[in-house]
Amino acid sequence: MVRGLLGTDPAPGRDPALEELAQGLAFWAARYRDLPVAAPPAGRRTVGDALVAEPRLADQSGFIAHRIGRLTSTAGWLDAVREVRPTPAPDVPDRLRDLVDAATRAYLAYGHGAPVLLVHTATAPNALLHVLPALPEDAWPASFDAAWAAAAAIVAMYAPVQSSDEPAPSLSADPGVDALDRAAEHGDEHVLKFTDTAVDAYERSHDPLVLAAARHAAELIDPPR
Repeated sequence: MVRGLLGTDPAPGRDPALEELAQGLAFWAARYRDLPVAAPPAGRRTVGDALVAEPRLADQSGFIAHRIGRLTSTAGWLDAVREVRPTPAPDVPDRLRDLVDAATRAYLAYGHGAPVLLVHTATAPNALLHVLPALPEDAWPASFDAAWAAAAAIVAMYAPVQSSDEPAPSLSADPGVDALDRAAEHGDEHVLKFTDTAVDAYERSHDPLVLAAARHAAELIDPPR
């Protein structure tokens, strides 16, 4: 929605696109929860290394609101979030791409733990990457820190300790289009947005694992009835 509005003039009167954006922001604000992050990143690790090393909650039960409250009592959580490198504004787009690519690949290992919730480790930072042009540049570092903390929290709250080992697929001549066609046929909104994210990652890296992750999500998440 934000991408569609960038560079356009609002329609006269009531603009349906602006109303939809306002409703989405209101819903987000009503359900927003602060994460227990004591300080911004100040370490040396890459986001990819830090993401897969996130400590897991000992008790992964209950709704997300219940799990957030257990993060501060999880050994190593606060330190793990701070272990990634600080990100100055000019580096934010590249660091977001790194996070998206790493989280998409990692879904192969941990997606079976909570197939729907864990797609957001990749799709949330990818959404931020696409709306950066709508944000003032001095807000980019804090936005990245928030996206990183959210992805790390979802891994800690939902990713299983035991990983799976999914093979990389054989690719067609136009694998991105094929992946999007399969997602459209599947029809679930989370599969669609995760596949769109995986295709973005594939166009950057040509890594077949990110498309394997998209296929894995379609296998784990039931199609809508």
